[in-house]
Amino acid sequence: MKIESSDVNIESLFTSNFLKIPEFQRPYSWEDENLEDFWNDVVHNEGEDYFIGSMVLYKSGRQEFGVVDGQQRLTTITILLCVLRNAFQSIGNNNLANGLHSLIERADRDSVTRYVVMTETSYPFFAEEIQKFDAKDFDTLPKAEEQRLQSSLEFFSIKINCLFESIDMDSTISLEDKLGEKESRLLELRDKVLFLSLIRIELDNKDDAYLIFETLNTRGKDLELKDLLKNHFTKLIMRKSSVDFVALQWKELLNVLNSSEVNLDPDTFITHSWSSRYEATTQQKAFKKLKLAINRKNAKVQLKDFVEDSKYYLSLFSPDVGWSKGQQDIVRSLNAMRIFRITQHTPGVLSLVRANKKNLISDKALKRALRAIEDFHFLFTAVTSSRSSGGISSMYSSFGRRLFEVDSSNAAGVVISDLIDKLNERKPSVSEFLAAFEQISYTNNNTKQSALVRYILQRLAIHEQLAFSDDFSFLTIEHIYPQSKINSNWPSELVGSMGNLILLTSKDNISIKDDDFDKKVVSLRKLTNSVPKDILDSDEWTPEQVQLRTAELAEIAYNEIWKVKY
Repeated sequence: MKIESSDVNIESLFTSNFLKIPEFQRPYSWEDENLEDFWNDVVHNEGEDYFIGSMVLYKSGRQEFGVVDGQQRLTTITILLCVLRNAFQSIGNNNLANGLHSLIERADRDSVTRYVVMTETSYPFFAEEIQKFDAKDFDTLPKAEEQRLQSSLEFFSIKINCLFESIDMDSTISLEDKLGEKESRLLELRDKVLFLSLIRIELDNKDDAYLIFETLNTRGKDLELKDLLKNHFTKLIMRKSSVDFVALQWKELLNVLNSSEVNLDPDTFITHSWSSRYEATTQQKAFKKLKLAINRKNAKVQLKDFVEDSKYYLSLFSPDVGWSKGQQDIVRSLNAMRIFRITQHTPGVLSLVRANKKNLISDKALKRALRAIEDFHFLFTAVTSSRSSGGISSMYSSFGRRLFEVDSSNAAGVVISDLIDKLNERKPSVSEFLAAFEQISYTNNNTKQSALVRYILQRLAIHEQLAFSDDFSFLTIEHIYPQSKINSNWPSELVGSMGNLILLTSKDNISIKDDDFDKKVVSLRKLTNSVPKDILDSDEWTPEQVQLRTAELAEIAYNEIWKVKY
């Protein structure tokens, strides 16, 4: 068996080979989460040749190689190059567009024009709808795999559009310079993609290629960050007795993370901890950065810091751990962030909790900061579903490091105020929020937003000073116009909208039947301390009233409750 391997980058791979993804390969399957990770790795690559792993190829013809391992990455990179090519064309730079297209489609040594990456599993869709630069020869309807290809194309297109919009909105760039700035940013992205590095493993035939691939993938998976880092600490911290300091500390760290009610990935924790203290990084790049920074002199301190941070980290995701009864506002904000399913805030919040536990900032300062983060992500993420181009994550990492570096409560206060100002500047407009708020809906047949709806009703109840206990878990969601009577005048979206919903105790909810409003309101008026006044004052309940009340609640939410800055 002859094996040849070489270090190459994407540009050299695409200019010297034609790569064929055979029909027997698994279909393209990258989800938005995979695309987001890849995008962040490319965007935040600070000039070094970022390593994307190995690719196993076998000779299948003149200048042509079959792809055994690496087809998902190759396909994704090709899609991104096509989006960048189209973007160059959209700003009028046909030379750069054509130059990039030459890496997507070019002539072979017989002067026959071919696509550099050819896939049999999604032919002809991939070629016609994504790779092709001139007019399509025919229309193709996407099947399951091809829908993922189309989604990836749309994902990267949205990223580029957001980049262009940020340049258009940047008042520091003159109108005549905006086009040049767009071209410059596209060139930067293009070069980052083309300089991605990989190990090219080449074999003479397909059978040999699969033998190598099987060997690489059945002798244990690649070491995770936690394994690499533990090994690094073990090499640096010498045992001076029978006590294995590294093993004991590492066991404590993992035990803390494993005690959480939710799954806490150690590699993600390590990345967040480091980003909150020293330098923003991704999981893929973390070990390289940590290995350079952690040496024999500081290894013991760094290991203790990770163990310490694991306990703070646990309190973010299991708020019942590490907080007293007098800190319920803190717990409430942390729980809200879990409802919103956000992650980019974690380094910043970890730094806040650390500062509080070390008495650098007071509970009051922590509550203020967490409330601002909660409010922002309610508006930005939970309701309007805005997408960040990466600036949000960078902002939180930068904030976490700045807070970690200060040595006084006054300085910490300045850093926190600066974060809140930035959040306030980034929050969506009132019109964006109102439009999205009106789309929130909850019925028994549409429970996707049930946690968000309950959270909104709780905050509204607190704002209206309704007489509920602090434990909202015993409350149920009541539809004023009942779900059982959904019809053409009262469609499910309207019945499930925020204007038709209130909170009631389980006991009160059971006692109120699905009667018409004139009968139901009689029962509701007996609950004057726990039912909103505008409902008690109503003599009828119409679709128009529900729509109006939804809009009014949205105004109150944006202007009075989730304000971000106080």
